[in-house]
Amino acid sequence: MSTPEDLVRTIRSVVGDEPFVGLHVPDIGELEKRRVEECLDSTFVSSVGAFVTDFERGIADFTGAGHAIAVSNGTSALQVALQLAGVGAGEDVIVPTLSFVATANAVAHTGARPFFVDSDEATLGLSVEAVADVLRSARVTSEGLMNAVTGRRIAAIVPMHTLGHPMRIAELVSLAAEYDVPVVEDAAESLGSRVDGVHTGTFGRLGIVSFNGNKIITTGGGGMILTDDDELAGRARHLTTTGKLPHRWEFEHDEVAYNYRMPNLNAALGVAQLERLPRFLADKRRLAARYHEAFADVSDVEFLSEPTGSTSNYWLCALRVSGGVARRDAILEATNDAGLQCRPFWNLLHAQAPYRGLPHGPVPIAEALHSSVVCIPSSPALATA
Repeated sequence: MSTPEDLVRTIRSVVGDEPFVGLHVPDIGELEKRRVEECLDSTFVSSVGAFVTDFERGIADFTGAGHAIAVSNGTSALQVALQLAGVGAGEDVIVPTLSFVATANAVAHTGARPFFVDSDEATLGLSVEAVADVLRSARVTSEGLMNAVTGRRIAAIVPMHTLGHPMRIAELVSLAAEYDVPVVEDAAESLGSRVDGVHTGTFGRLGIVSFNGNKIITTGGGGMILTDDDELAGRARHLTTTGKLPHRWEFEHDEVAYNYRMPNLNAALGVAQLERLPRFLADKRRLAARYHEAFADVSDVEFLSEPTGSTSNYWLCALRVSGGVARRDAILEATNDAGLQCRPFWNLLHAQAPYRGLPHGPVPIAEALHSSVVCIPSSPALATA
């Protein structure tokens, strides 16, 4: 069995000898600085300005979505998308327990409750079989599909494309349609990932992407709601802009809404980053190929490659190691001591303090993935290290 020090040397053979190598460092250059200066010079630095419109159009064009609505972050994007999908207080939303806490928090912000299910070993994402078990055991009533475990209406399903690798989204959407349950895609990590040429985040009724500082492109903080539905897009803009009715000077608001719109200053950064996205994607695939080759002869370590039939953005490159949590943590200690910022998967959501005790499905695959995956430095600039 390879030692943690062996893995340090293998990673170093790919990323070089810099004393500290971050997990995912944003690439900010002169183009970004020029766009931000243009925004500052315009004085339109808040939620009104040309860069917001340009960024929305650019993301819509890139993803193929009919509409893209820019908001303050990925969590607010997912919260509003769930609300638009019809999720209400006291209802269940099926989510993977293996996800960042924002997935569950967005559900909770609507007043609904997450119902956690297992992951798929091949894709790392939501298990279609686990979802099918929940839907097939549910009770059909005049009020909707009632979860057999909780007695609550199943209001939506939220798949997440883990580390940028697309889950079996077409199968899930087909399954959900049989039961008339909307799918809202958490594509926060998967900008640039596609299945048979179709971009993640555009399969369900709505989807979202994130532009946090550690994402493949960044606006500092920010998110985007994606949908092909004209009416839902209009509602998304209205709800995220304080419910304000259009008027040249009056401030009239027709419902309780949110101040969630992305500032023009952030969008200026996003416009520049979007121009560079094709190169980022190419660099990340090159980096992934180098890691795959470097670890090919390490028998007890698997480099996690994109699922068959999909194109991943390889947002985070990752290894699956044998030996359980003890070996995983020994590897994390050795890599971080060596200046290589590596991280495990997030702690499973059903075990997080705000959600501990909520009913959930069996999650053996998620538990196995959590105890065995190590995310390794993945900045696009490392492709040429």
